[in-house]
Formats: sequence, structure tokens, C-alpha cells
Amino acid sequence: MSIYKGLLLGIFFLLNNCAKAPERNCKKFKTGTFEFQTLLNGELATTRFVRNDSIEIDYFQGKSDTSSIRWINNCECVLKNLHPKNRKERKALHLKILTTNKDTYTFEYGMVGASKKQQGTAKKIN
Repeated sequence: MSIYKGLLLGIFFLLNNCAKAPERNCKKFKTGTFEFQTLLNGELATTRFVRNDSIEIDYFQGKSDTSSIRWINNCECVLKNLHPKNRKERKALHLKILTTNKDTYTFEYGMVGASKKQQGTAKKIN
């Protein structure tokens, strides 16, 4: 290998390793009060939820739901509705935090075992 090729290869690896990985400070999002917005029937809908280390209470359109939380690691958890009203609500939800910022996190979620996942962003408000 010529010196020129070796130099180019070295610069490539140096620049490639300097790319900043997305921040993932998940611990600060394990507890608190959060808001999540999504489009529902063409309109922006907001869900507010309060989470401690083992329980999450969701508030949406004047109703509340309580789920247990089992943390797999600092960035992944499984939520299980404590008072399901139908078969679909009995299925557990897997949530994985993908990136974090100062007061928001981007996550993916879906039913446990399902291949279809959706993404969203939640904002910590307290």
C-alpha cells in the first residue's frame, strides 16, 4: 500500500470515528410528567402522562389509564394496562427510547412481539 493510500485511509477512519452518536441519557426520563402529541383523525391530540419507577398514568381526552412499568434497561420498558377494557388493552406495550435531548426524547413503541413499530417524541414538562 502506498503512503498516499494509507494516509487517505487514516483520514477516512479519523473522520468516521468523529461523528457524534445521538445522545441517550435515558435515566432522566424514567420519572416525571410528560406530553406526547400525535395526529388523530387529522387533528393534533395531546396525551399527558405521569410516570414514576413502576407506574404510569395517562391522561387523554378527559380519561385516565394506569399501567405498570417494567424497565428492561435504562432506555426500554414494558407497559401493561392495569384495568384493560378489552382484549387489545390486555396486550403489553414495548417502549424504547432512541435519542434524548434537554427536555425531549424520541421513542419507538408497539405491542410486545409485533414487528410494526411507531415513533413519537415526548416532552418532559415537570
